Amino acid sequence: MKVVYTPAVTEYLIFFDFDETYYPHECLPDQLNKAYELEHYLQQLARDHHVKIAWVTGSSVQQIQAKMKIAGMTQLPHYIASNLGTEMWEARPDGQLVTIPSWAKIIRESGFSRRDVEDLISELKLTYNIILHEQTQFGQSGYKMNYYYYPVLAARTQYDLSIIRHLAANQGIGININSCNPKAGDPENAYDVDFIPAGTGKKAAVQFLVDYNQVPQSKTLAFGDSGNDIEMLRTVAHGYLLQNATAEAKSCYHNIATYPYAEGILHVCRNFFGK
Repeated sequence: MKVVYTPAVTEYLIFFDFDETYYPHECLPDQLNKAYELEHYLQQLARDHHVKIAWVTGSSVQQIQAKMKIAGMTQLPHYIASNLGTEMWEARPDGQLVTIPSWAKIIRESGFSRRDVEDLISELKLTYNIILHEQTQFGQSGYKMNYYYYPVLAARTQYDLSIIRHLAANQGIGININSCNPKAGDPENAYDVDFIPAGTGKKAAVQFLVDYNQVPQSKTLAFGDSGNDIEMLRTVAHGYLLQNATAEAKSCYHNIATYPYAEGILHVCRNFFGK
């Protein structure tokens, strides 16, 4: 793997969700050709406009690397905020990923406890008859615990989700809930429920990197496709859902690119930075 050219001074930051935004799971030939074109274009932006790139994703670094290999992608960004921003990596010129100490310190001092999450799961089941199913196929990270919620009665779904949010807030646990995207490997008609340290997540990771690079908010862009990207898109000055975004995401965020995947990213960026 090679890293995007690193400018001496950072003037712009572009943030990408990974799954179904930067990386198309179908890996169709046209999609991959556009992805390779995007890789080349981002190299040009880094050189000509002093741009740095970040992936902000729910996936782990290991999952990202496996998907890049499948797609034949060769270019790492400058930063990867993996596992919903509970991990922060900076890519060295040789492709080695190293943690950013100041972010790692925030995570360590967050007070996040896996036992607290397990107790919350038990309370949901015993007191409210709300069952969460562990996402064993993706594994669990040190500071992110993943579950699925399967609606039983449509009329009760929003009540159940509000109970989950309320209990997490009462225990000082951060939470992400959004409709699953089957294209990214999730089940149909289910919800992702992710427990993370309070004060982390995609929005916090983006703001940290903006401050870390001392880039004006006006020179930040972001692209996503699902409900867990909305806060990230609202944190930057120029946030876009891609045309392939989920219905849930499009219902609550209306700045939508004309095209899907890399084609949509290229179209927006070429208009923004000039041909």
